[in-house]
Amino acid sequence: MNVLVHGACGKMGAEVLKCLAEMQGVTLLCGVDAMKKGDTPFPCYTSFDEVEGVPDVVVDFSFHTLVPSVLEYAVRVGCAAVIATTGLNEAELASVREAAKRIPVFYSANMSVGIALLVDFAKRAAAAFPKADIEIVEAHHNRKVDAPSGTALMLAEGIREVREHATLVTGRHGEGKRTQGEIGIHALRMANIVGEHEVLLTTDTQQLCLKHTAYDRGLFAEGAVKAACFVAGRASGLYNMYDMLYSE
Repeated sequence: MNVLVHGACGKMGAEVLKCLAEMQGVTLLCGVDAMKKGDTPFPCYTSFDEVEGVPDVVVDFSFHTLVPSVLEYAVRVGCAAVIATTGLNEAELASVREAAKRIPVFYSANMSVGIALLVDFAKRAAAAFPKADIEIVEAHHNRKVDAPSGTALMLAEGIREVREHATLVTGRHGEGKRTQGEIGIHALRMANIVGEHEVLLTTDTQQLCLKHTAYDRGLFAEGAVKAACFVAGRASGLYNMYDMLYSE
């Protein structure tokens, strides 16, 4: 399997390259990064137009505004795509859904297998405790742009699958009395925290805390490469972590 890494010169791109180097049967076709400066120890270009050959899958760890162009390239050459970039707006998400009509696209707001399990556990807990108050607390490094995190929103939307009428409340100030059916989301930004997500379900008699902590950004690269191996060669459609986890 040949892989093209978009955003190859960034921190997460470097982690993906490291994972690819350690895997058998998976090779790097090239990298693409508009921010490339100088020579690289692997084939790397500043534009998709410079790429020679066709990858089996493109793995994207870049910036959300670039996602439509990544998908446009994948559709044009007919390869699969793994969109690991976070912070997509509605128009960018629409481009993901549109591309999935023509090619296999793997998209997740978080590429961690542990987070996928956390969402699953949170949904089950919310169903088991239908009257529990639910709060989501996420913490990241002080350079993160989007708040709340895409993962926190993914957790909330997962819970809403079993609580259809729940409303999302981001932070609280002023008159902060809780209303029935709220899912509260709170964002913390501190130092170099890679990522922490906690779901608290509290009734009058007990509290259940579900938490995932990321210690190294490499875990997201591992998930993205695993996703690439899963989605390459599949039929067109939109795939996610649950498709990958539970197909196995």
